Amino acid sequence: MVIKQSLNMNQVFSTPEENELKSKIKISGSHSGNIFPVQGESGIIYLQEKARLLDESLLEFLPIIHPEGLNCAMRHLLDAGGKRLRPSALLLAAEAVGGRAENLLSAALAVELLHNFTLIHDDIMDEAELRRGVTTVHKKWGVSRAIIAGDALFSKALEMLSCTKSEPKLIVESIELLSKTCTDICEGQWMDMNFQTRKDVTEEEYMRMVEKKTAVLFATALKLGASLSGANRDHVRALWDFGRLTGVGFQIYDDVIDLITPEEILGKAQGGDIIEGKRTLIVIHAFSKGVTIDALGKSNATRSEMSAALFALKDSGSIDYAMSKAVSYVEEGKSALKVLPESEAKNILIGLADYMIARKY
Repeated sequence: MVIKQSLNMNQVFSTPEENELKSKIKISGSHSGNIFPVQGESGIIYLQEKARLLDESLLEFLPIIHPEGLNCAMRHLLDAGGKRLRPSALLLAAEAVGGRAENLLSAALAVELLHNFTLIHDDIMDEAELRRGVTTVHKKWGVSRAIIAGDALFSKALEMLSCTKSEPKLIVESIELLSKTCTDICEGQWMDMNFQTRKDVTEEEYMRMVEKKTAVLFATALKLGASLSGANRDHVRALWDFGRLTGVGFQIYDDVIDLITPEEILGKAQGGDIIEGKRTLIVIHAFSKGVTIDALGKSNATRSEMSAALFALKDSGSIDYAMSKAVSYVEEGKSALKVLPESEAKNILIGLADYMIARKY
């Protein structure tokens, strides 16, 4: 159950020391402004153009046809926006190895559909009410129909991947990879749910869970972009490692912004991970320091209890620890790209990696 009331950062972090933590979070845009993460005109133009192509292709590959209700439910979160990081990463990977992004639009959309399938099912399990600033699919259409919509997105993703302009052998390998990725995501989600009943979750277990639940889809997107473009093994491996490492950093940082970003910017209820009892790296570190978090797993936590939890996590150094880990993983991921030839696409990928630890939602 996600907390219904959002905490105001200015209320929670009011002293100079507390505002120091708040100031560490830099943002590249918001829901109402520029969502494109890469600094520099060329990077922004690139992502704007690719987002336009993806949205136009979405109309072609996922039209509102009979039964209209199902297709509306399938498109609900897609139409609500999103950063489109994964499909953009796939297209960038293609261009970074000399491929043509236009040939892989269906593959990029397949990754985005799979991602949205996981979001619909995650929201059901978390009983979340908001996603990307709109009502979640299960709250709008009911749990049973939301499950069907999620399942349909998964099957549609495989169908779209099969339409990719590439060699048949590479397409078959890509379908196998995307299917395996979905299994990894399910395993990661299962681990995450099991962790909620334990106080002895280790950092190593958390990292393994995050790699499966979140990072593997980033890695898969990049590997698909490279492999479907006929890249050599070293370049494919480099892009996989880049996606895996930066994906872990992305999720760790996501745990941070869940705690400290207001609902109006985050697009969903603030502090949801605490209310749901998630064993994030922040919580695991706090437990190792002997910190007690009374609001953890408490669906009716008060504003006062949530504020106390945030202060405890800050004072224990747990939020700073998680932020430093996120930065470390992203930097390691960026170093994996050294084997790639210099290109604008490579530079934009590096910009995307930097954005993963400089965003606010």
